[in-house]
Amino acid sequence: MRALGIILAGGTSTRMRELADKRAVAAMPVAGSYRSIDFALSNMSNSHVQKVAVLMQYNARSLHEHLMSSKWWDFGRKQGGLYVFTPVVTSSSSWWYRGTADSIYQNINWLRESHEPYVIIASGDGVYKLDYNEVLKYHIAKRSDITVVCTECKNDDPSRFGVIKMNEDYRIEEFEEKPMVSTSNLISTGIYVIRRRLLIELLEKCAQEDRYDLVKDIFIRYKNLKRIYGYKIDTYWSNIATIESYYRTNMDFLKPEVRDYFFNQYPGIYSKSYDLPPAKFNPGNHVRNSLISSGCIVNGTVEDSVLFHDVYVGNNCVIKNSIVLNNVYLGDNTHIENCIVESNDTIRANSYYCGEDEIKIVIEKNERYAI
Repeated sequence: MRALGIILAGGTSTRMRELADKRAVAAMPVAGSYRSIDFALSNMSNSHVQKVAVLMQYNARSLHEHLMSSKWWDFGRKQGGLYVFTPVVTSSSSWWYRGTADSIYQNINWLRESHEPYVIIASGDGVYKLDYNEVLKYHIAKRSDITVVCTECKNDDPSRFGVIKMNEDYRIEEFEEKPMVSTSNLISTGIYVIRRRLLIELLEKCAQEDRYDLVKDIFIRYKNLKRIYGYKIDTYWSNIATIESYYRTNMDFLKPEVRDYFFNQYPGIYSKSYDLPPAKFNPGNHVRNSLISSGCIVNGTVEDSVLFHDVYVGNNCVIKNSIVLNNVYLGDNTHIENCIVESNDTIRANSYYCGEDEIKIVIEKNERYAI
């Protein structure tokens, strides 16, 4: 493909509350076996984008561990491959990334040394499938300077996103980032196509003017000076940057049509593989409409829930409408409902957690073998 890829994965979100204390949003577990960034990486691989950079900063350890081998997404190659960039101290700069535009600018030599004529920029916190080739064809056909992939906002507040208005030719006439009051349900998905040399030129201008944000300082600022078009998609798309959207996205995978779309329909979504035994269901268990990942041992009741790797469910436990992240031990007679249980937790026997007005985050650090 005549494009290289950039995945913006360095941010955090206060709306993720305690879940963002130990990981970037792009490293959040999704659908039992994936991380959020897997969707953007898989779309790059499936679209035959051979050279991809991941820009990370905040709590990057878990992302580093996840991306240590690029073979899972078929980027282990001599030509191209997967590049991981974090802020570094140089003779000319000692800044951390001050924004999305600045994160790309600090690695601008990588863009200059590349030969692909186009750049696909994607966010690391989106859950979707998309053939970037189709977006690039549209971009070229429209003779667009910048193409923004957009979708109708169905379940979220549109003011969380960049809100777009297009004319009948799909040219963007209005683009407002996170407005106080939204006047449209058409939102940006955080996926953009731009010519590489134009991106370098705009980034250099931003740096000279001490501007650091890709959307506000480039796309919105130049919307009347550059030909910016929208590419509308109507397939599944979700952003997981809030507790509510993260919970809802995982619950969506309990719907047969969503599971079939991501798990069974070509092309697939890829992730790092863990050498774990299959889930084990002991006598007395009751599991209904749930995702149970490898390494889990279930002795109790699990209904309408998602259990990630290595979860132990004790005797007489009840888990309903909940998400249990990796490596959690649930003691006997525990009741979990409408909750998200943080990874590497040990929940004592006879515990009771229930989210009533909102999703409850359960964090209970105990010594695993001292209960």
